[in-house]
Amino acid sequence: MAGGKLSPRQKMVNLMYLVFIAMLAMNMSKEVLSAFGSMKEKLIKSNVRATASNEAAYATLMENAVNQAKQYGEANENANKIKGYSSELFEYLEELKSEMSADISDPKAYESMDKPDFLDTRFFAGGKISDAGKEFISKIENYKVKTVEALGERGLADVVKERFSTDKVEDKEGIKKEWLNYNYEGFPLIASLTKITQIQADIKATESESLSALLQGEQSKALSFTNYDAMVLFEKNAYYPGEKLTGKIVLGKNDPNLTAEKVVINGAEWPKEKISAGQVILDGPAGGVGDKTLEGSFFFKEGDSLVEIPIKGGYSVIPKPNGAVISADKMNVVYRGLKNPITISMPGVPSNKVSASASGLRKVSGDKYMMTPGSGKEVSINVTGVLPSGKVSSRKKFRIKDIPPAVGMIRGQYGTVPMPKASLGNTTVGAGLPDFLFDLKLNVSSFKIKVPGQVAVPVSGTRMNARAKQAIGKARRGDVVTIFDIKASVTGSSYKLKKVLPVSVDITN
Repeated sequence: MAGGKLSPRQKMVNLMYLVFIAMLAMNMSKEVLSAFGSMKEKLIKSNVRATASNEAAYATLMENAVNQAKQYGEANENANKIKGYSSELFEYLEELKSEMSADISDPKAYESMDKPDFLDTRFFAGGKISDAGKEFISKIENYKVKTVEALGERGLADVVKERFSTDKVEDKEGIKKEWLNYNYEGFPLIASLTKITQIQADIKATESESLSALLQGEQSKALSFTNYDAMVLFEKNAYYPGEKLTGKIVLGKNDPNLTAEKVVINGAEWPKEKISAGQVILDGPAGGVGDKTLEGSFFFKEGDSLVEIPIKGGYSVIPKPNGAVISADKMNVVYRGLKNPITISMPGVPSNKVSASASGLRKVSGDKYMMTPGSGKEVSINVTGVLPSGKVSSRKKFRIKDIPPAVGMIRGQYGTVPMPKASLGNTTVGAGLPDFLFDLKLNVSSFKIKVPGQVAVPVSGTRMNARAKQAIGKARRGDVVTIFDIKASVTGSSYKLKKVLPVSVDITN
C-alpha cells in the first residue's frame, strides 16, 4: 500500500481501507465508553442498596449498644467513627463528580465523555501533581489511616490498607508511576467518573465489612461466662429520700433461659423468688441522701463448678428540689476579649465530681468558672458528672460575640450634648457602653473633632489640643460640633473596640 506507483483505482481502494479501519476504531472506542457508563450506573445502584443495608446495620448495632452498653458500646463508637469518615469521603467524591459532569447536558451520553481535560487540568500542572490532586490523595489516605485505627487489630485492617492504597504502581512496561497519574492522567471523563464511583463502592463495602467485623468480635466475646459483665440498671439514676428503689441487675447477655444458682448483694444472699430470667429484681428502699453502692456476685453453674461474676454498681439519692432551674436559651452568649463568669453544676452531683472543658475555659473554684473565648463564632462547653453508676455527660453551646460598639461621651452623656463652647474646650472626651452587661472601663487614646466650616482636627489623648481649641473658638451658637473616629480600648485587656460611635455637642453660646 505504501510503495510503488499506484493506479487511481488502487489509491481509492487503499483510502477506503483506511477509512474502514478508522471507523472500526471509533466504534470500538464508543463501545468502551458506553461500557464504562453502564458500569458506573450499576455501581451507583449498588451504592444505594449498600447505603440502605449499612444504615439498617448501624441501627441494629446502636440498639445493641443501648441495651448492652458494656458489650457493644465500644463497637458502636468505632462504627460511628467509620461512618463519619466514610460519609465525609463519599460526599467529597460526590461533589467532585458533580463538578466533572457540570457541563454535560445529557448524563447518559457516555460516548461524548471522551475528553480527559477536566481531571488533567485539575489534578496535574506543569508535569506535576497539583494542589487539588494532592488534596484528592490526602482525603483517601486520611480515610484509610483513620478507618484502620478504628478497626484496631482486626484482619480487615489489612484489606482496607490494600483497598485504599495510593502507593506507586508499576505499569505493563515495568515503569513505576505515581498512583494518581496511573489511574487518572489522560483517561476519558467517563472512565474517571466510573473509577471514582468505584472508590465510593469500596467505601460502602468497607462500612459493611467493618460493621460485620465489629459485631462478630463482640458476639464472640459473649460465648463464655468468663466474658460476661454484670450491669446494674435502675429505672432512673437518682432517687429522693423515702422513694422506692426500682431497677434490675442483669448480665450483658439477657438470656431468659439463664438463671443464676445464687446472687449475693452487699454481703446478703438474695431471695430465690427475685432471681429469674438472667436478672435480679430490686425493689427495696432507696435510703437516705448520698451516693449508694451495690456490690456482690452472680454465681452460675458451669460443669461441676460455680463461676462467679462480680456485680458492682451504684446510684445517688438526692434531695427533693425546692426551686426550678430557668435559663434564657437565646442569651447563651460569651463576649470576646472579656473574662465571662460562668456557673456550671449538675443536679444531684457534687461540684468536686463535675468537670467541664472548653477552649478558653478555666475553673476558679467550686462551680465557678471563667470563660475567655478566642476566635470563631461558637464555643461548646462539655460537662461530665461522675455518678456511682457511671459518668453522665452534657454539652452546652454558646455564641461568641464581639463587644458591641461603644459610644463617645462628654460629661458622661452621649448622643447630642448641649454645652457652651468655652466649656467644650476644657472638657474630656470619653467612651462608654450604656446598658452593657459588663461594667467595663474604656480608655480613649485619640479622636477627631469637626467644627462646622473648619477642617477636622485630630487629637491624641482625651483632652482638646491647641488646634482643637482654636477651631472650637470659631464655632457659633447653634453649631453642632462632632467628635468622631474615637479610638478606645478596654482597661486590663488587649481587646480593641471595633467601633466607637461619635458624640455631638450643640453649642449654646
